[in-house]
Amino acid sequence: MAEEIKEEVKVETTVNVEKTETEKKPFDHKKPKKDFKKDGRKRDDRKRQDDNDKVLVSVRRVTKVVKGGRTMRFSAMVVVGDRKGKVGIGIGKAAEVPPAIDKATAVARKHMQKFNIINGTVNHEITGKFGTSKILLLPAKPGTGIIAGGSARAVLELAGITDVVTKVHGSTNKINVVKATIDGLSKIKSKEEIAQRRNKAVEEI
Repeated sequence: MAEEIKEEVKVETTVNVEKTETEKKPFDHKKPKKDFKKDGRKRDDRKRQDDNDKVLVSVRRVTKVVKGGRTMRFSAMVVVGDRKGKVGIGIGKAAEVPPAIDKATAVARKHMQKFNIINGTVNHEITGKFGTSKILLLPAKPGTGIIAGGSARAVLELAGITDVVTKVHGSTNKINVVKATIDGLSKIKSKEEIAQRRNKAVEEI
């Protein structure tokens, strides 16, 4: 009996050794390593986002009254554009200013719109409205520049407009003026659209 038990123990030990030898594989030094920086898509997305310029229009400290008292937060408004006709605006809130700006920038990039801008100006007279704010956009000759206030100027510059004359009527609230400017830019119509409405050729206009 003792000899049979010894033989069984020997068999078990040999099996375990064989398993460990098969599991251990030699390291291949010639195998190329994966470059996660090149394979990752997040890096490419960041490069695309960096192509757009952003302007901080306003930062406000807002309070929210709750049962336990008042909570102080910050609200930031950012305008993002590529200076080629695409502009977006966003508002973000956070306990501190930098996170609020980051949130507003992400919202602005997500809601970018394309506008019809030809030769760096507007084609015709436009009136943009939002709330009690109104802004009048007038076409201008090359070299005139952007004659506008700070909040409207940020939108027009990032949209790619170089020559325009503006006048704000009513409320001068920065947020309302920016949204009124976006509303005005959305009303720009190309010559083709105007000719189609009038049932005429483009040369007749």
